[in-house]
Amino acid sequence: MYDKTSALMQRGREFLGTDHAILCGAMSWVSERNLVSAISNAGAFGVIACGAMTPELLDAEIAATKSLTAKPFGVNLITMHPMLFDLIAVCAKHGVGHVVLAGGIPPKGSVEAIKAFGAKVLVFAPTLALAKKLLRSGADALVIEGSEAGGHIGPVATSVLAQEFLPALAQDHVVFVAGGIGRGEMIAAYLEMGASGVQLGTRFACATESIAHPNFKKAFFRANARDAVASVQVDPRLPVIPVRALKNKGTEEFTAKQREVAQALDEGRIEMGEAQLQIEHYWAGALRRAVIDGDVENGSLMAGQSVGMVSSEQPVAEIVAELLSQCEDALA
Repeated sequence: MYDKTSALMQRGREFLGTDHAILCGAMSWVSERNLVSAISNAGAFGVIACGAMTPELLDAEIAATKSLTAKPFGVNLITMHPMLFDLIAVCAKHGVGHVVLAGGIPPKGSVEAIKAFGAKVLVFAPTLALAKKLLRSGADALVIEGSEAGGHIGPVATSVLAQEFLPALAQDHVVFVAGGIGRGEMIAAYLEMGASGVQLGTRFACATESIAHPNFKKAFFRANARDAVASVQVDPRLPVIPVRALKNKGTEEFTAKQREVAQALDEGRIEMGEAQLQIEHYWAGALRRAVIDGDVENGSLMAGQSVGMVSSEQPVAEIVAELLSQCEDALA
């Protein structure tokens, strides 16, 4: 049915063990058992966002997801999580097939620990040199994510990254493209450039199966691309990875939070590692307020610039079918 698309996605499909090489970006609080299983059941690839979860919570989430789908799915782990190796052990216990390491350079021994139980490792890399280094040191696949994406972002646009990375890597490696993808025509373009598949987050955030609060979804339906803005870095000594979210009161509160943490650093009350963790915990809390409690004023509405293409609630299977038929038409 999607012959040309499937042919270009073949390497990605084989790598993921799915019908379609479409990953769902890991969105904290949103990418949980319901959405992840729905995406995998639709023939794409769901990914649990571990975020700030404890090993016990991740253990329960993986088990619950397994009870809802027999299809492959992955787990996204944040590299700065203080219990990273315990979380890897939980993935091992469940025989998770794919682990995505996000939010920084994988710490020493983490890639080896994941590969030791037979799982495949996906990594993010902001530069070509780092991408090559990570692939040499054992990573099985790469996700290149442009600044149009929602949540934590790098500084370069997806279209530029694709032109830089794909000609250099796509021949020999599995590379997925992410950031700002809202339609199948864009998927077709990246596949033709050599990508093995794509990753989308924002398009799936408001799916029928997503547990996000109705207020959160309404904010997405109302938003235009320009409403999804990147956070401002207040203090150059506090290397906060920018986050793209819909502009609201929470955006301003985050700026104030950074000032507070920077001051604590100045006064020697906390160390740099602790400062960064405080910022991460702030995000987790702000995101929870928006996604779960529906506080769209003070919570964090993390969204990519493709939010302007999200105008209604659709079942996951419908979103996947729509993307694939648009892609197939573009390739034809």
